Amino acid sequence: MYKIILLFILIPNISIAGSMNIIGEKGNPADVSKVIKVKMYDNYYEPSKFKVLKDQTIKFIVYNHGELVHEFNIATKEMHLKHQPEMMKMVENEILLIDKIDRKKMIELSKKDHSMGHSHSNSVLLEPRQSAELIWKFNTDAELEAACNVPGHYEAGMIAKINNM
Repeated sequence: MYKIILLFILIPNISIAGSMNIIGEKGNPADVSKVIKVKMYDNYYEPSKFKVLKDQTIKFIVYNHGELVHEFNIATKEMHLKHQPEMMKMVENEILLIDKIDRKKMIELSKKDHSMGHSHSNSVLLEPRQSAELIWKFNTDAELEAACNVPGHYEAGMIAKINNM
């Protein structure tokens, strides 16, 4: 008779702040050297590419012109793919609706599951006709993109390339 032994490997949680360093850091408003206005439409951005310099701090002014909730998130492709299940969870918990964000429910559920909070310095999540600012320092050589991780939007091509120079 064989015994089945299950081994569990405990891996420490990697903090969001630690992993954020590979994509840059929250920028200081006093260091902004360029302002980029970003228009979000249903499943695309204008402009669709951004040129940034190494160590440049940019203020993004993001406006949602679409009819749907959209996200502007600066990350690597791999980070976007890891973030998408969290966004799906927000849909499943009725935090993210087609054209609305239930921020009250977001705050309540984030007390039990921090991934429901969606309060990262590299990202804004907007309802239609909302705007927000994001200030980011590009101090990395990582290959970055801005993307919307609302379920189905990334797959539909809601991605803007970020060219580091």
